[in-house]
Amino acid sequence: MSPLSSYFDVIILGAGAAGLMCAITAAKLGRKVLILERSNKVGKKILMSGGGKCNFTNQFVEADNFISQNKHFSKAALKRYTQWDFIEMVERHNINYEQRKHNQLFCLDSAKDILNILLEECSQGDVIIKTDCEIEKVSSLKLEDLSSNENPDENNQRYNVQFSHDESPHKLSCQSLVVATGALSIPSLGGSGMGYDIAEQFGLNIISRQAGLVPFMFSDDMKPFCESLSGLSVEVTASCNKQSFTESMLFTHRGLSGPVILQISNYWQPGDTVHINLLPNSDAASWLLKMKKEHPKNQLNTILTPQLAKPLIRELQLRLWPGSSQLSLADYTDKQLIAIGSILNHWALKPSTTEGYRKAEVTLGGIDTDGISSKSMEANQHPGLYFIGEVLDVTGHLGGYNFQWAWSSGYSAGLFV
Repeated sequence: MSPLSSYFDVIILGAGAAGLMCAITAAKLGRKVLILERSNKVGKKILMSGGGKCNFTNQFVEADNFISQNKHFSKAALKRYTQWDFIEMVERHNINYEQRKHNQLFCLDSAKDILNILLEECSQGDVIIKTDCEIEKVSSLKLEDLSSNENPDENNQRYNVQFSHDESPHKLSCQSLVVATGALSIPSLGGSGMGYDIAEQFGLNIISRQAGLVPFMFSDDMKPFCESLSGLSVEVTASCNKQSFTESMLFTHRGLSGPVILQISNYWQPGDTVHINLLPNSDAASWLLKMKKEHPKNQLNTILTPQLAKPLIRELQLRLWPGSSQLSLADYTDKQLIAIGSILNHWALKPSTTEGYRKAEVTLGGIDTDGISSKSMEANQHPGLYFIGEVLDVTGHLGGYNFQWAWSSGYSAGLFV
């Protein structure tokens, strides 16, 4: 590791989306910035996101797209640095991108384009980035420590950071310390609880955390059902706790995944029932009764085939209305068809658990925003200590919203550090 100055205006812990954006913003304002990254590479989550294409924002971003105990907290940052501000930076760097379903924006070529933009902007601001840094201790400087400094520039320093690199210890000080360490999701990409530990060290409250945007698993007879259909994707509406999303659902050998399941998982708690509408554009019971009148000799699977995939019809018939594969619609009573229609529109499933942080795209909960300034992301009781990105109790829906929160919160902190 090349020799470092013993102090910086700003030290940022974490070289992810939020940390890099904060560094860029602060450096443009003349601040001397150092980023310490635990992993061997920067921006790992950026590179893997969106199937390697990075869903970097959404054309329509509102506070309602975020989950937090304080639903108003994100508004100031999202207004200060909008999706259009980030899109302008993407266009200024001549990056090709495309709009997909639900107004999601993706790189046309590679997620590397987004990371390269951020690194180029950091380079222009002389931001120093060091990887493979294991943070060992963070502490606030006492007044007597400051008054004893011989270098007058160090009299503004408020925090010490001790870390190791290549088994060598280092100790640096800074005026502003920014915690951008991410959260618990996908530990293989650097996710950890370090940011929460630092927050608790300084007396901040932590909202209960759980895996978010995560697939469901089953331990009952749904497990073999899903296994038999593994790889099949269907358009459905999923509902839980008064929230609903319509998107594709993917059967896996462990359970259910796909965009609609990831979305609804943010509102699911252990023991909750999730309702799946397999025919979201139809009142299935009324439609079946109508088909019985118009096509009484047709079999049920025949009329369902244009609506649902054949393998799904087969498994539904075997497990939910067995022994009826050869019956014509005329052989069903109206009550039986209404019951089948109810299953198709309100299929009640009870996941046993989720795939956890290993597969979760985000972490729900986090640092209680009541202790954080929504304007600057600074801890209210600790001048110079900032928290940004996923470590806070702000979680976006699927669709580029979590990256937008990273850009917006990072930018907001960068203005004040």
